[in-house]
Amino acid sequence: MFSPAHTPAPDRRRFLIASSLATAVGALPAWARATESLAHNPFTLGVASGDPEPDNILIWTRLTAPLAYLGTAVAPDLAAQTVHWEVAHDAQFRQPVAHGQTQARAEWGHAVHVQVNGLSPDRWYFYRFRCGDAFSTTARCRTAPAPGADVRKLRLAVASCQRWEHGFYSAWADAAQASPDLVLFLGDYIYEYAQPAKPDGLARPQPLRTAQTLQDYRDRYALHKSDAHLQAAHAVCNWSVIWDDHEVENDYVAQYGRGDSAHFLARRMAAWQAFYENMPLRNSALQRNSQGLALYRSLQWGKLARLHLLDGRQYRDLQACRPEGKASTGTVDPAECPALQDPARSFLGWDQERWLARQLQGDARERVDAARWSAVVQTTLFSARKHPNGRQSTDSWDGYPQARQRLVRQIAESQPRNSVLLGGDIHQNYVCAIAAQADQTPDRANPVIASEFCGTSISSHSGTTQARVDAIVAHNPQVLFARCEERGYSLVEITPQSMTTELRAVSNPLQADSSLYTLARFVVEDRRPGPVKIA
Repeated sequence: MFSPAHTPAPDRRRFLIASSLATAVGALPAWARATESLAHNPFTLGVASGDPEPDNILIWTRLTAPLAYLGTAVAPDLAAQTVHWEVAHDAQFRQPVAHGQTQARAEWGHAVHVQVNGLSPDRWYFYRFRCGDAFSTTARCRTAPAPGADVRKLRLAVASCQRWEHGFYSAWADAAQASPDLVLFLGDYIYEYAQPAKPDGLARPQPLRTAQTLQDYRDRYALHKSDAHLQAAHAVCNWSVIWDDHEVENDYVAQYGRGDSAHFLARRMAAWQAFYENMPLRNSALQRNSQGLALYRSLQWGKLARLHLLDGRQYRDLQACRPEGKASTGTVDPAECPALQDPARSFLGWDQERWLARQLQGDARERVDAARWSAVVQTTLFSARKHPNGRQSTDSWDGYPQARQRLVRQIAESQPRNSVLLGGDIHQNYVCAIAAQADQTPDRANPVIASEFCGTSISSHSGTTQARVDAIVAHNPQVLFARCEERGYSLVEITPQSMTTELRAVSNPLQADSSLYTLARFVVEDRRPGPVKIA
């Protein structure tokens, strides 16, 4: 555990951040609005639910003091609190299903993770919390269909990368209105950085220093979770989450970060604890691995889909040609970095690779219990991306080409009926066809075996230009569509016949109530790998 150590912010900045933290009640559905019976409602950060299971739900909240302290030197010292919870069939709680109480303790950031058992499969429930006389917002969540159930539809919102100062979270307001069954969040829920020195192009200020301690990371989540649109998206359905690098430090992998190793490992442990405290994860995420979090897992949606969520940071080998203790090299010349092709290097870690191979074998098309759609849900762009200058990325799967080919081989050998990969991280929209030889041009001799949708950011800047992206597309026939100028999320609808992905784009990320529009729509048809643009 670490003690708080914040750099005081100027009074004007504190005023601006306090203004931006004011919860816009109108962003929430009518059934989700809190009852405020105290001077301060401790449910400032909203509520959430986690992975859907057929017979249980996981509900989450975290108590806070008023958030005006953010950016000051001292965080409030709160005692343990009793939190009551209840689940019902209706938003008015006239048809109760279950209720109970738990403790919100200081050593876990006053967060509570409650698993509610004994529920019916494939149905919606409403839930809320109470502390003293204060009620949280009312939120809804659902259970998964029973194993083997004949399911006709699954609606997903897929998103990543939401740096606070780079843009407002209007994409989340749109996602909440779309009313998905499940949100898949693929990493970079927070960013560890302090605000850039130059405010040009920023949507809103933030007063926090670069996160180093447990309290720093807790405060960073409090800042992000104070956003009304993000709270609305959490309140409307379950979220299944994985992490990427900015939950700890840019481009870290496993035990490798910048600077002194002992300092980095202490920082990483603080960041990992804060992630658990602030995400709707079951206690089993802690129990399976006391030195980290167990995040890779599979979710079943009846006979329709299986979602394999992966951890691309905790077990990975160091980026090729990156000196230990230094920042990532970004890109390298392959001729000067033979380690790129070392088959011993793994993106997922060998235990996770073997686990995923077993899951894909379970998706084999000849199995009567196999789901129709097999989705590999991971953090970043999977497809090969050759740059015109000949250089190669080291932090994406391009930096681990042998590991990528092993996964492609696993898909080819297991032969799920329909294989799709989902990713984020790069702040750009990429739609790709994955061939049996992943780094070669798809053709008759190198058939397409899977589809990929790598989504843009909720708010984070891209850092490149469309002209550069167009040049990459010209050098990579497997890239069917690529855009870098939009922010937003992907809305995915899976049926037995097809998987349709709608790329939703924010009109103006610097406008809090910006509208969204459809940038493009793609379909993958049953038994026909490869995305096809339909709008």
